[in-house]
Amino acid sequence: MINLMLLLFLVIIAIAAIQAKDILNSIMYLGVYSLFMALVWTELNAVDVAFTEAAVGAGVSGVFMIGALTRMNRFESSRERTGSSKYMPVFIVAVTAVMLFYATVDMPAYNNPEAPINKHVAPYYIENSEHETGSVNIVTSVLASYRGYDTLGETSVVFTAAISVILLLRRRDENER
Repeated sequence: MINLMLLLFLVIIAIAAIQAKDILNSIMYLGVYSLFMALVWTELNAVDVAFTEAAVGAGVSGVFMIGALTRMNRFESSRERTGSSKYMPVFIVAVTAVMLFYATVDMPAYNNPEAPINKHVAPYYIENSEHETGSVNIVTSVLASYRGYDTLGETSVVFTAAISVILLLRRRDENER
């Protein structure tokens, strides 16, 4: 039930972000969208991805977009689309939705104990993690050893984003401008 509520909120927030005429409102909606996506990742037991989504998606991206907004017009100027360009975005979204639906039909149900991941990888981690990594905690051994490069990549993304924000928002002398 909570997954359906989160999905409903995500759809509503996405529509609100698209329909907003004030770009600042769109940026705020996108920040809220990222926070709800972090909740989705938390619900799916991917806390590391949820943390990255909250930090980068809601925090750093919002700062970048607001920084860019200071250099442009805050309100969207609308232009009329004509011919096929008017319906092309709808066509692209429809084709993408059909392809995604087709791709997910054969996937096993969420938390299905008969899923391939539960037949091979999970038992291997449970049986061998302490011996191979030296860590008693299975989660620590998976994040620090088996998925070490993935964790390093996520940490690098957060670090790079933080350094970028610091460099972009630092105060400069008048001579440097």
